[in-house]
Amino acid sequence: MSTEALFFFFRIPLKQLLNYLHKKVSNIHASQFKFQKSPSFVLRSGLTDCDTLVFNVEGTLLKSSSLFPYFMLVAFEAGSLLRALLLFLLYPFTCLVREEMGIKMMVMICFFGIKKASFRAGSAVLPKFFLEDVGIEGFEMMRRGRKKVAVSCLPRVMVESFLRDYLEVDIVVGRELKVVGGYFVGLMEEKKKDMSGLEAIFGDDQKRSCRTAIGINNLNRPIAHHFFSHCKDVYLMSEADRTSWHHLPRDKYTKPLIFHDGRLALRPTPLSTLAMFMWVPFGSCLAIFRIIVALSLPNKISLPILAFSGLRLKLTAKPKGSPSVLTAKQNKPKGLLYVCNHRTLLDPLYISFALSKPVTAVTYSLSRLSELLAPIRTVRLTRDRNQDGKMMDKLLSQGDLVVCPEGTTCREPYLLRFSPLFSEMSDNIIPVAMDSHVSMFHGTTAGGLKCLDPLFFLMNPCPSYNIQFLEKVSGASCHDGGESRFHVANHVQSELGKALGFECTSLNRKDKYLTLAGNEGIV
Repeated sequence: MSTEALFFFFRIPLKQLLNYLHKKVSNIHASQFKFQKSPSFVLRSGLTDCDTLVFNVEGTLLKSSSLFPYFMLVAFEAGSLLRALLLFLLYPFTCLVREEMGIKMMVMICFFGIKKASFRAGSAVLPKFFLEDVGIEGFEMMRRGRKKVAVSCLPRVMVESFLRDYLEVDIVVGRELKVVGGYFVGLMEEKKKDMSGLEAIFGDDQKRSCRTAIGINNLNRPIAHHFFSHCKDVYLMSEADRTSWHHLPRDKYTKPLIFHDGRLALRPTPLSTLAMFMWVPFGSCLAIFRIIVALSLPNKISLPILAFSGLRLKLTAKPKGSPSVLTAKQNKPKGLLYVCNHRTLLDPLYISFALSKPVTAVTYSLSRLSELLAPIRTVRLTRDRNQDGKMMDKLLSQGDLVVCPEGTTCREPYLLRFSPLFSEMSDNIIPVAMDSHVSMFHGTTAGGLKCLDPLFFLMNPCPSYNIQFLEKVSGASCHDGGESRFHVANHVQSELGKALGFECTSLNRKDKYLTLAGNEGIV
């Protein structure tokens, strides 16, 4: 008999058993708190007057009932490809045991041997995928409590940053991991130790707090009496209601998601993970083939071959006239200065493809391997304003130049602050709006090996680039006033933001690396 047939056969008896058990629990503790099975009652009631809201993260906030994608992200990003493969192969066995044992098995696979001090997947990788799984109905319910207490069956290092930083949860109660010699050993502390600190949530005046405390849990998840017995009411949400929720829109985030790290661009569900592992051998060969074609063949021959291999380039507008050389005020020939936002290390290369001519690219950080393999000329900047200015002026006298004034890449629809140095280098500035799309792997990283960035980007089945050349902008020398270079930089940033539909920010490279890698990003 198939699994579906067994599930259908036992579905009704199991549901009746669950309802009976919940009624029993409700009768036992009726003197302390009561249960409600209609979550819509929470939306209609005076929950805005609730001092404390205790809710289950997995059962009442997230739409998906599977925790596998989050553990796969930890295994892949904090571990390795082999660790991720081991988790995938053993996942069917975790489905055969009860949820608590399944979580313990996945914790052992994902965390064993990981250094605690270097574990940043919980703050740099997981928040994006958690936010994409939040239901707007559960989010609105959560926001109605003045003090929000999140209860999770996942390790606290996986959920704390997501809940505190992006949902403004006051207290996060999760499972603690055992550490020996600074390394995770893959074991969780006993639940009693994790729960013992909950008494402090209600403060000294527990009677008053209990009169206004509300608990929200899922009907299919066990009631943790130590938590919810402090609540005046406990609302049980059905699985059908939760799966019918809508995803939380980006504009509803309490804090915008600007920075995130990790290589995986897809949500690693079991099926998508299977597709990824099947694709990796072929994708690696395809990426090497694309690199060889780009390095060894001229543009007229390589571009059709690369397009046939799956690379996509959409050119919205090209500069009018001949973009090669212009004459400056000193009657000395100078090249054009192309100023673009930074999506991947391949930005200058795609501009060269779009112009059908070689250009020189200046960059703040580039691995030696990428520098050696680059089919166009690349020059490192020293972060010394005077020295970099002289270098860029010299390069402009030799031809066209591409610069990314953000100084680092940004994956999300935001533009970081533009360094104003470029505005002093030329009076012929052409802003270039760039956007890239991938389906499987990100071609950027803050905490990983940057030399692999182009390889991961080219491993995608059909990576695409959209390029739009905007109208020429005059440099700072054409404006009066000492602050004109900042005005020019902000104007170029604003024009690129309008063309792309991105939001301009005042954040910079340092902010990104402090958030994602815990350093200032100086390479």
